[in-house]
Amino acid sequence: MVFNSIEFLVFLPIVVLLFYLLPHKWRWLMLLAASCVFYMWFVPKYILILLVTIVIDYSSGILMERCADQPRKKKTFMIVSIVSTLTVLIVFKYLNFITENLDQLCVSLGMETHLMTHIILPIGLSFHTFQSMSYVIEVCRGHQKAEQHFGYYSLYVMFFPQLVTGPIERPGNLLRQLHEKKEFRYENISKGMRLILFGFFVKMVVADHLGEYVDEVYGHLGEYNSWSVLLGMVFYSFQIYCDFFGYSTIALGSAKLMGFDITDNFRSPYLSKNIAEFWHRWHISLSTWFRDYVYIPLGGSRVKFGRWVFNILVVFVLSGIWHGAAWTFLLWGFAHGVLHIVEKLLRSSALSTRRDAPLFLNALSVMKTFVLVTLFWVMFRATSMEHLKEIFVTAFTKFGEGEMMHVRTGMWLYLGLLILFDILLRNTRFDVWCNDKPLVLRWAVYAVLVFMTICCSSVANFPFIYFQF
Repeated sequence: MVFNSIEFLVFLPIVVLLFYLLPHKWRWLMLLAASCVFYMWFVPKYILILLVTIVIDYSSGILMERCADQPRKKKTFMIVSIVSTLTVLIVFKYLNFITENLDQLCVSLGMETHLMTHIILPIGLSFHTFQSMSYVIEVCRGHQKAEQHFGYYSLYVMFFPQLVTGPIERPGNLLRQLHEKKEFRYENISKGMRLILFGFFVKMVVADHLGEYVDEVYGHLGEYNSWSVLLGMVFYSFQIYCDFFGYSTIALGSAKLMGFDITDNFRSPYLSKNIAEFWHRWHISLSTWFRDYVYIPLGGSRVKFGRWVFNILVVFVLSGIWHGAAWTFLLWGFAHGVLHIVEKLLRSSALSTRRDAPLFLNALSVMKTFVLVTLFWVMFRATSMEHLKEIFVTAFTKFGEGEMMHVRTGMWLYLGLLILFDILLRNTRFDVWCNDKPLVLRWAVYAVLVFMTICCSSVANFPFIYFQF
């Protein structure tokens, strides 16, 4: 089930109503059943894969807690759990990529092979795999008590608002809240509805309209000139941001309706002055996951420079691979890692990050970061290395050839509103921003968002981009 569907608009009010009508002791069961329905709406049989990882990690948590005074045995259980969970991820997400490249290697050596597989990736597998792993690691470290109730642990992994594309929750935040008794509060309903409305606008009005342009240009590169392709690059930067930001905002709102606070995943990332700040503001739950479970265990920044470079590249390459099983994703992660290192070496943004830095210098730093991130997004969007090369060649060598893709006036309006909201919400969130605004202004904003979501949504129904991860 997707958020921008009629089914979800019926599903969510029913779940919220049942949540408040049922006694606290039965709410976990209702939420778990609802989460199963939500997930099985896509491909029902894939819930069995999710069940396997849940059983493995739940059992491992209990076994680790029972041998708390035996560090070696405890660590062994953690490793077994992580290896088992990652094996499931590798088989379903990376086996196709591995066998395809092995086939190509064998062909280049003059050998005939038929290793190709055709396994379909279950939606959201990367997200709930990392969420399960964070639980196992925290239990092993002694920061989290093992969950004894199988139902509550299953709900922690399957909580429907963030099940498919995150945010990736930690047990110390979500698992604790699932046990708490939630009382009905008008404030939660109000904030939840604001977030859902804003998320629908960002996804259905901004992201989907931009997606129409991007798909047309990237799918027919030979027909359009360089200006069209360069504009397509810019539009894709905003499309992927609005698509993922919209989903995360709807997830926040859906959880808030029932009193649950889940992680903010975005904080105006395109207003960042450098790549390090960008990753503090983009997909926050993933970047902090890699920081806590990969970067810091490798030594973080408290190592010699050469080792620090290695640590940074490992984190960013793994982040690229996490996003997709293709060389383009690996290259995308590597490029971000190199840029992070280069900026550190050159101290290019040292002055611009000062609080008293001139406004024009801050603006230049933001523009520089946005341009570089936009160029890197091309690697993310390209379907292959050949497609990537074709995009860049067309973007910078065909200024006098081909047609200029027409951009509807409405698209500039939608994009302008998004940028305005991004500036206003740089250090806050839409529901919080609304709190201290005059009643007339608040309801005027609501009315505009409702009108545009109903009347200006794109005719094309684009699936959420991060579903593929």
